[in-house]
Amino acid sequence: MVESIIFYVFAISTVTTATAVVTVRNPVHAALFLVLTFFTSAIIWMTLEAEFLAITLVLVYVGAVMVLFVFVVMMLDINIALLREGFVRYLPLGLLVALVMLGLMVSVVTSDIFVLDAASEPVPKPADYSNTEALGRVLYTEHVFAFEVAAVILLVAIIAAIALTMRKRPQTKYQDPASQIRVRKADRLRIVKMPAGED
Repeated sequence: MVESIIFYVFAISTVTTATAVVTVRNPVHAALFLVLTFFTSAIIWMTLEAEFLAITLVLVYVGAVMVLFVFVVMMLDINIALLREGFVRYLPLGLLVALVMLGLMVSVVTSDIFVLDAASEPVPKPADYSNTEALGRVLYTEHVFAFEVAAVILLVAIIAAIALTMRKRPQTKYQDPASQIRVRKADRLRIVKMPAGED
């Protein structure tokens, strides 16, 4: 009974804060609502005995990714009025995508996958059970191919991000360490002799 109450309280909080992420006007507030969404999702995962995933969500997303998002949003001068100019124009497409996603979620939740019978009741785990170890065993044995494909995709994304940001910009001044090392004193210093002035 207590677990059900905790689940429904944080599930409602997760849906509410996720809705606030896409409806608030201030981008900083949206990023902070996203942090709160991650926290409430982590608590739900804790109730499902997925401690490793919950801690990873807090450490990786809240501790690293969202801090980066908040700093980027606060440093950039985002023109909110310019971003909202095409809102009405793309509203029908957005509603269509939202309806498709809602239909997919309803079809998944109402399927027979989530129906538990007496034979499929979860077996209680012993006290020394580690879901981190179990997750690692499944990830690196049954799903090792998908894991390697994800690693290759992330590697390609990193290389693409570096290639996009390292392009030459004509207005940017670059340093040439080789020319700095080859410099001589005569290139930097010029002694000028001037006669002393007469009174």
